[in-house]
Amino acid sequence: MAGEIILDTGPLVAFLDGSDTSHDACEQFIWGCRRRLVTTEAVIAEAMHLLRRVPGGQQACLQLLVAGFATIVATSIPALERASILMAKYADIPMDYADATLVVLAEELNVRDVFTLDKRGFTVYRCARDQAFSIVP
Repeated sequence: MAGEIILDTGPLVAFLDGSDTSHDACEQFIWGCRRRLVTTEAVIAEAMHLLRRVPGGQQACLQLLVAGFATIVATSIPALERASILMAKYADIPMDYADATLVVLAEELNVRDVFTLDKRGFTVYRCARDQAFSIVP
């Protein structure tokens, strides 16, 4: 498979937190992945918040990102507008801001593969033209 994979918060946190029940699966996928991981600043902020209780977790996250672990794409004003529409559309799930930015990023990059632990949300969310996501691994 060529191209990018959208990176959600859960796998990033699980990768950095050895006590997480999904750590081994996320670590195995990441070390074997040959595709570029892309994410948003909202996901990084959410991960940093969740990693605050993991000793060295926040610093390890920053070091990974500095080393090029994932490409962070800034959110534009039109993307914020689209995120707002998506959050209203999926209010019953509910869709949080980080997930909304990932759906918008997927639309912008025309990417449907998402590395997430949030199967409940990403099996329901749809991109423009009603395209479903493919959850990896």
